[in-house]
Amino acid sequence: MNILIVDDEVIIRTGLSTVIQWEELGFRLLPAAESAEEALERAPAEHPHIVLTDIRMGGMDGITMAEKVKQLLPDSEIIVLTGYDDFAYVQQAIRGGIGDYLLKSSRPEEIIRAVMKAKQRIVSKWDARKADNMQRGAFRSRLLERLATEGIDDADSLEQVPQVLAKLGLPYLPEAAEGVCLQVLLVSVHGWGDSRAAGSLLQFAVDNMLGELLPCETLRRRDDIVVLLRAEGRDAGALRSKLGRISDKLKCVLFTAAGSRVTGLGQVPRSYREAVYAASFRGFAGTETLLAYEAVEGREGGRTVCSKEEESELAILLKNGNPIELRHFVQKALDSEIADAEATPASLKAYSDSLVVAAHRWLERTAAALGMPQLPRLPEQDPAKRAQGDKHPGEGPGAEGQGDLQENLYLRLRVIMETYYQYVSEDGVLYIKRAIAYIQDNLDRTLTLQQVAGHVHVHPNHFSEVFKRETGVNYIEFVMRERIRRAAEILTETPVKVSEVAKKVGYEDIKYFSQLFKKYTGQTPTEFRAGRKASSKAWDP
Repeated sequence: MNILIVDDEVIIRTGLSTVIQWEELGFRLLPAAESAEEALERAPAEHPHIVLTDIRMGGMDGITMAEKVKQLLPDSEIIVLTGYDDFAYVQQAIRGGIGDYLLKSSRPEEIIRAVMKAKQRIVSKWDARKADNMQRGAFRSRLLERLATEGIDDADSLEQVPQVLAKLGLPYLPEAAEGVCLQVLLVSVHGWGDSRAAGSLLQFAVDNMLGELLPCETLRRRDDIVVLLRAEGRDAGALRSKLGRISDKLKCVLFTAAGSRVTGLGQVPRSYREAVYAASFRGFAGTETLLAYEAVEGREGGRTVCSKEEESELAILLKNGNPIELRHFVQKALDSEIADAEATPASLKAYSDSLVVAAHRWLERTAAALGMPQLPRLPEQDPAKRAQGDKHPGEGPGAEGQGDLQENLYLRLRVIMETYYQYVSEDGVLYIKRAIAYIQDNLDRTLTLQQVAGHVHVHPNHFSEVFKRETGVNYIEFVMRERIRRAAEILTETPVKVSEVAKKVGYEDIKYFSQLFKKYTGQTPTEFRAGRKASSKAWDP
């Protein structure tokens, strides 16, 4: 907090500046001013929060200066120090906005006490204003949410809409506002990273730009921004252009769902419901960034069940076990449905579910034919379902992008493919043998579980479970044992240095390698080599 001393007597200025340790009290002492005129000239730039000033000075007096400072800086506090113990001056000082009145003969502790009281008054005003702003902001948000989602019909709330939602420029008479054209938009945004903090920051930036470019009121929610737009005289092209400016400026991707234009406050909830419905078609939008309700209104829905031909094709793909071909099948199937002019999110979800059901039926029939009437429970692999609990009301199937729709279906079908190869196929553990061969061929490289599982086209969780079942040890333990086994072979059969042996089995740190080798063999690499000189047999765990 800044404090400024104003006095035309150098001894007073110097004394007040040096006798009291202002920094220890939490103040930043500004250079003292020699006159009221100098103080006024510097005040706008230096922004003193507390001014200690003499009343009588050459030129402008302290009371006049105090009045002008209060006009410039309404929150500032003025404390008068004077050698004139005159009650008339005290009264005049109080009328001029003076916060306190002290004699120049006051002791330092009295001056400190007066200054701390002034600081307390300033902080109280700041806190009150902050609380008031928070209260106003909360009230504004509640009012806007009510207006958009359920409507407002009580007279008191209607009267407050024009002043609380001032950016809409509504008439102050509720009946006059019934002729105003309004529209609800739902704006979702991404592009600054997947973290919650990055998403919130980007949403805040988009919200600010919306307020600058459009006559609108906005409400930030967890996954989108509700925009109530005064839409008179604005076509879709102009709106798309402004949204594009935001996207280009912030280097992000915006998707906007627009309800139809309505007249009057009472029709706003209808526009909101239409915007929610349009938002559910995001997976159908492709590269389109603005989707109007009119573009999807009246759709009756596409087909909801896959054909026998698609069922047969899917069964062959699942049996072949090729994830790339499966992904192509999913993309082709969903692209065909999305292109249907009658398709809706509900019909697309039903169609996707029918493919999964068909895959389940095929797996159950195949298992039963092989004498496996009961399969293990398949793990949940539908990210859309896992995230469903986090969605806002109104966000249903299809609210995610087209790429997400395809990925979700692909993952669900891939689980069935992997289950077939793990439990049903006559050669169900063949990929474990391939994984072991891959590990043994690459012991000098990094070998993460995800990497090896990817090499054999199996989900890491499933791979880990089956690998332990087939080998008797977990993946990490197996890789360590293989590295030590290979190291023992090299030490027995070659004169290669121990440091080189370590690198050949994937360890850069020779000390760690030696410790690990001793843990498994009971000997250091050097001791092991010395003990094997007479034998060609390597260590066998």
